[in-house]
Amino acid sequence: MTDFPAPFAREVDALATEIGQLLLARGETLATAESCTGGLIAAAITEIAGSSAWFERGYITYANHAKAEMLDVPPAFIDGLGAVSEPVVAAMAQGAASHASARWAIAVSGIAGPSGGTPEKPVGTVWLAWATPAGIVTERQVFAGNRSQIRAATVYRALCRLAELIKAVH
Repeated sequence: MTDFPAPFAREVDALATEIGQLLLARGETLATAESCTGGLIAAAITEIAGSSAWFERGYITYANHAKAEMLDVPPAFIDGLGAVSEPVVAAMAQGAASHASARWAIAVSGIAGPSGGTPEKPVGTVWLAWATPAGIVTERQVFAGNRSQIRAATVYRALCRLAELIKAVH
C-alpha cells in the first residue's frame, strides 16, 4: 500500500497474501465494509494478484445513511449508540457478508481524527468486526497516532485478526 511506511506495507501485503491463499484453498470468499478506512482494506486485498478469485466486493459506507442503505444497519443502532459502536460494526459485517454472499467479512468504523473524538470515544477509537462461519466477532481498539497511522493500524489489525480467525476454522 503506497500510503503506508515500507515495512508496514510489506506486512499488510503478506497478510493479504496469506488470507488469499487460505480462502482460495477453501473455495471461500471475503467482503469488506469500511467507514474510517475508506477502502484501504479492500485496496490492500486487491493489491494481491488473483484476489478476484476470493475477494467478492467492498462497501465504503462512510455516511451513516449508507450503512443503513447498503448494509441494512438499523438506523436505531446509529441513532442510539453512534456509528462507532459494537452493534453498528457487527451489523456492517453481517450486512456485507449477506449482501455479497461471502463466507467471511471485515467491517470497521472509527474515529481517525484529528477531530471528532469525545471523552467516551477518543480519536483513535475503532470498532472492528469479522463475520465468520461461526458468527460475528467484534473488538474495540484505541490506536495512537495521526489520521494516517490510525487508519493503517486499523487495516493491519483487521487483516491480522481475519487471518487468525480463518486459521482457527478447520
